[in-house]
Amino acid sequence: MMTRIERLTRRSFVFGTISAAAALAGCQTATTPAPLPQVARRPILPPDDAELKLRYAALEDGGHSIPAIPYQQIDPKYYRQRVNDPTGEKPGTVVVDTGNRFLYVVEPGGTAMRYGVGIGRDGFAWEGEGVVHWRQAWPRWKVPDEMIARSPGLARYSVENGGMDPGIKNPLGARALYIFQNGKDTLYRLHGSPEWQSIGKATSSGCVRLVNQDVIDLYTRVPYHARIVVHQRPLSGAAAV
Repeated sequence: MMTRIERLTRRSFVFGTISAAAALAGCQTATTPAPLPQVARRPILPPDDAELKLRYAALEDGGHSIPAIPYQQIDPKYYRQRVNDPTGEKPGTVVVDTGNRFLYVVEPGGTAMRYGVGIGRDGFAWEGEGVVHWRQAWPRWKVPDEMIARSPGLARYSVENGGMDPGIKNPLGARALYIFQNGKDTLYRLHGSPEWQSIGKATSSGCVRLVNQDVIDLYTRVPYHARIVVHQRPLSGAAAV
């Protein structure tokens, strides 16, 4: 027969084993994180020549004929392309990197669609955060009084005179996105331009200009009230190629 001491010893061993197993299970439950859903990462591949020909080909849009862009004469880093996101902003945010002449639309999964832009005089006048309060296809160009004061010849396109008719020669191009901050118009615009030579450069007028083929693409990605962040200093993490 088992002595009282032997019974106590065996009971202590059994309960000790159960307690140790329970403690181990509890430890594993507390420290092992639940698996997180994975966001599909979009492939990052530079556009080939066939894709570029299609991307920057002539097209008809809204009753207007947009000529082809001689993309071979533009620095390839300013082609529309997907890149690793250097901004750190939430998906859906538009980021203007004035110093590097890039515009980004941040995507889920750590990527962004990047566009080359030209920055006009008004594009250097504002930075901060705002929202895309209004979007317009083939907008009228209504010259603000401040610009007319600098260039009186533009008075015929004033707000009072109804502005310039939409069209391929209109400085706002095929699309315009109007930026507001705290409910007020900042006069900051993202817009198209027929002047492809200005991409990647500082220009004499306008805000942030894209070639018309790119601004049409941008327009499909950026909804009303999208958040926008404008940096005047170059983003340190932005790729130059």
